[in-house]
This record gives sequence, C-alpha cells and structure tokens, in this order.
Amino acid sequence: MIKRTLPAFLLALGMGALAGCASPSVITLNDGREIQSVDTPSYDEDSGFYEFEQLDGKRTRLNKDQVRTVKEL
Repeated sequence: MIKRTLPAFLLALGMGALAGCASPSVITLNDGREIQSVDTPSYDEDSGFYEFEQLDGKRTRLNKDQVRTVKEL
C-alpha cells in the first residue's frame, strides 16, 4: 500500500506546485482590445516591450505604450 500511496502523493504535490506557477492574464490595449496570455507578461525595460505567450502558443511582443492594463485571471 505504501508503495503506491507515496508516489501518487508526490505526483499530486508536484502537479499542484506546477499549476500554481502559471497565472493566465488579460492584457487590455488602449484601443479596447483584450488579449489573453498563458502566463504573466514579462516587461523588458531596455526595449520597452511586454513579452508573453498567447493561448494559441504564439510568442508576442507589445510596446508598453499600447498596453492599458495587465490583469491576472
């Protein structure tokens, strides 16, 4: 019984930890459009762009001047 319970518990714990890392976000642009992302956008201060992955898997960059708000879901 212990041989099955311990690996199942560790697997469930690992999956829970990974699920907590991803935080989907909604990015609202100045023109009113909303873009959903898989994770929280990262901001690159040197270039002035937000970088994120859309729900369809495409990596996207947006100029900070185009972004009104970034909200976590």
